[in-house]
Amino acid sequence: MRNFPQIGVQIPTTYLPVKEIDPAKWAVIACDQFTSEPEYWEDVARLVGDAPSTLHLILPEVYLGTPEEQQRVQTINARMRQYLTDGLLAPYERIIYVERHVDGKTRRGLMLALDLEKYDFSVGSQSLIRATEGTILDRLPPRIRIRKDAPLELPHILVLIDDPKDIVIGSIAAQKEDLPVIYDFDLMKKSGHLCGWLVDDDALEDGVIQHLEMLSRPDVFYPKYKVNHEKGVLLFAVGDGNHSLATAKSIWEQLKPTVGMDHPARYALVEIENIHDSGLAFEPIHRVLFNTNFALEQSLIDHFGSELSFEVMTSREALIEQVKAGDKDAHLFGLIHETRLLLGRIAHPIANLAVGSIQPVLDRFLKDGHASSIDYVHGDEAIFSLAGQPGNTGIYLPAMPKNELFRTVLLDGALPRKTFSMGEAHEKRFYMEARRIKS
Repeated sequence: MRNFPQIGVQIPTTYLPVKEIDPAKWAVIACDQFTSEPEYWEDVARLVGDAPSTLHLILPEVYLGTPEEQQRVQTINARMRQYLTDGLLAPYERIIYVERHVDGKTRRGLMLALDLEKYDFSVGSQSLIRATEGTILDRLPPRIRIRKDAPLELPHILVLIDDPKDIVIGSIAAQKEDLPVIYDFDLMKKSGHLCGWLVDDDALEDGVIQHLEMLSRPDVFYPKYKVNHEKGVLLFAVGDGNHSLATAKSIWEQLKPTVGMDHPARYALVEIENIHDSGLAFEPIHRVLFNTNFALEQSLIDHFGSELSFEVMTSREALIEQVKAGDKDAHLFGLIHETRLLLGRIAHPIANLAVGSIQPVLDRFLKDGHASSIDYVHGDEAIFSLAGQPGNTGIYLPAMPKNELFRTVLLDGALPRKTFSMGEAHEKRFYMEARRIKS
């Protein structure tokens, strides 16, 4: 392991399944996907069976609050130790270059460990590594229960850099044919293809570190974003997996007084991606309210008054088209009921994004007991299917332009929780690599 404290980076020892293990059964999608679709995870369990798999090492959040949650929490760490004892994981002490091919797009990334001493998810943070969305603290305890005694971490965290010239990752991609392939396989359930190369070239590794250092230099950073020096340098913006990284940070803060600063739990394994990658798309995260007993549109009218208007839409296609087209002077969103579709228009919005206007109303709606729960869902099919069920209400939201992310976080702080998703649900990161977090 090699540390570069000025940029909060470690070249980690990464563990991958040995060649005898079927990677298509080993790799499963991030635990926070398909949370309202238990049939997805039931199908994954059928596909995996008893084979070695990351499915046995994670807690899919669809099971939160069910009897299966406690059962899985009790068995996860034992299974991790078993896999290590049985020699099912092999170490690689290098950067890993990753390509994910799905739906005609290719996303590229680098596996690195980030220093949690350089990360702060609190409101107003000016840290080098920063959350892009508000952290929902009550989502941390189940993850903390697993991680606090776990010998391994398996990340689905995607962290963004703002590298317009694509030097950090592009320099590796250009040389990939000269690097050894360490995995290359199709992912389950039509989720595309995953390939990884070991960056066993010291010059390439040095180039990655040097360019990250350049991106973080104050004389480069402040002119780039046109902000003053009271804003801290932001090198790494957490795109996906905010709550997983927040969990790692919380555990590290608990451990630090007793284990000292030279401990593997100080770091977290992540995949670094360039926000300018042509294969990276920002998708909206929609909302579904379950078992509503009061009309949400009335709550929205009460909140926004004459600034809000509704238009009845004749088809889901028309609603989607209008919301995606947007309005430079207003926030547009869709309201989906079992029997009708409405296009909402908020004039003269105060918030920068539509989700920022609407989320406070949803929070109050839930607090007042007008719905039993809320879920955050990806994709048009999921939102219309769930919102079309009796008693449910869906909120269809527009996507955030990805090029606005870094400057928006610098100027306004973390975005409202669940503002955007890096791809549709089936495009999300699959668990593949692991790292030891206990000495």
